[in-house]
Amino acid sequence: MKKVAINGFGRIGRAFFRVAFGRPELEIVAINDPFFTAEMARYLLVHDSVYGRFDHDVREADNGLEVDGKTIPLLSEREPDRLPWGEMGVDLVVESTGVFLSPEKASLHLQGGAKRVLLSAPPKGDGILQVVYGVNHEAIEPSMEIVSAASCTTNSFVPVMYVLEKEIGVEHALLTTVHGYTGDQRLVDAPHSRLSRARAAAINIIPTTTGAANATTKILPALAGKMDGIAFRVPVATGSVSDVTVELAKDVEKDDVNALFRRYADGELAGILGVSEDPVVSSDVIGDDRPSVVDLTVTRVVDGRFLKVIAFYDNEWG
Repeated sequence: MKKVAINGFGRIGRAFFRVAFGRPELEIVAINDPFFTAEMARYLLVHDSVYGRFDHDVREADNGLEVDGKTIPLLSEREPDRLPWGEMGVDLVVESTGVFLSPEKASLHLQGGAKRVLLSAPPKGDGILQVVYGVNHEAIEPSMEIVSAASCTTNSFVPVMYVLEKEIGVEHALLTTVHGYTGDQRLVDAPHSRLSRARAAAINIIPTTTGAANATTKILPALAGKMDGIAFRVPVATGSVSDVTVELAKDVEKDDVNALFRRYADGELAGILGVSEDPVVSSDVIGDDRPSVVDLTVTRVVDGRFLKVIAFYDNEWG
């Protein structure tokens, strides 16, 4: 059993807790978040506006939470190297603050005694492998102490591009991610470092940037220089879609492309790439473990080589 600590108990940290708690191979031994009291941590873990009630007995305990009788300390330290990961025997820190993403900052957890660190977001700078499980997870080496799970959009986009590049060949691609709003945005118009994100999230369609296209080229180097992407933040709490437009290397038929996705969904990428024979809307993928669900009803081909594919994903859970 691996001992796991969570650093950052926001949307991703709590989603991870819900997924991981009770799994026989994992033991959550600590949560660190200086912005949470035990009262607030219990309340937001139990009551979730998107995923509903957490169906476990959760109580406040001395310096932490008690979940189904197990006490989990709640720490309040801003500097990861001051955390008692070594004393607690922490095998893995799930770094979900969105702050400690560079090699230098993430390694503070190692200085605190953790054996390994998993970033829940793309890394800042070079030196940390981004992993999309099922596509490049075999690139993880035992010597790697810090690894990134990349972004939700990258995990949606990469399986699609992996199949297309491997089976057909990609000349160029453009990604548009239509993405639910996040805590980084503003509830009402207010200053933000990115002008468009300063606008009210719940009443606007907001064009912004995405790093998913660039991240994809690090995972699939053959696509370097062939792709770019943009994002739209839209008024849904979660449930997003990667809209992929591709110039292919050879002619295809729509049915052949869909058959490829079905084959990979049932085989090599089972549990990672999904397909739907029915039309999908964003709420359909809320809580879906699969990071990429292709809506086969929307696949389009123009003049043999111009392809449109869309893949839905839960941008918090999947």
